Amino acid sequence: MGLNERQNQILNWVQQEDALLVEDMVARFNVSSQTIRKDINQLAERHLIRRTHGGIAPVSSTENLPFDHRQFLNGDAKTSIAAKVATLIPDGASVFLGIGTTVEYVAKALISHKNLQVFTNNLTVASILGNYPDIRVRVLAGKLRHQHHDLVGEDTLSGLRQYYFDYGVLGCGGMDEDQGVLDFDPEEAAVSRVLVEQSRYSLLVADQHKWGRKAMARVHPFSAIDWLFSDALSDAQTRLLTTHGVQIQLCS
Repeated sequence: MGLNERQNQILNWVQQEDALLVEDMVARFNVSSQTIRKDINQLAERHLIRRTHGGIAPVSSTENLPFDHRQFLNGDAKTSIAAKVATLIPDGASVFLGIGTTVEYVAKALISHKNLQVFTNNLTVASILGNYPDIRVRVLAGKLRHQHHDLVGEDTLSGLRQYYFDYGVLGCGGMDEDQGVLDFDPEEAAVSRVLVEQSRYSLLVADQHKWGRKAMARVHPFSAIDWLFSDALSDAQTRLLTTHGVQIQLCS
């Protein structure tokens, strides 16, 4: 059974904070403490949050949310982002689609393109595009991360360095105003780092809830990214990205 909208909002919120108190959630959502505690119980049973005294905290800064839940979290925003990315990528381009569930939405948005050459280490992306003969798909070698359905490690990095792609599409675990693009797993961050370096244009796809998430591994400063596709930005975030030379595409 999926999470309700309030539980999704709580989950997004706690990823951006060190901890949340029950009373803060009661005030924000204008519901009873019993309702919030029921939400906490359901989130904790799925190992999506940690209980703390009087509230909750993120599970970890070294581990992302479970794959099966990330696939559907903020789905409307991911769909809009993916549709906008698909309008930028022309037929006949070479594209690397990296790790992350938002990138998988991009793969779905590209299925009508012609003569694309898609390279990936994302097994879900390969499965999506494998049904479309106008799109040639090449999967890089690497070490399988069973929980995330992707490939990482030295073989993946070596394979990436053999090419120079027209477009590299990457997701992220978090975004920080000072540190730039972040991820949870150092091996995942390493793949995204090389992906940016091996692409003429790097396209970061990230919904607004990635800001402030407590991911620990640095990928690149914002100045290394050519485009950010997101559903919303604050004025301060827009100024920051513009200062770093990032082109912004808001996708509502």
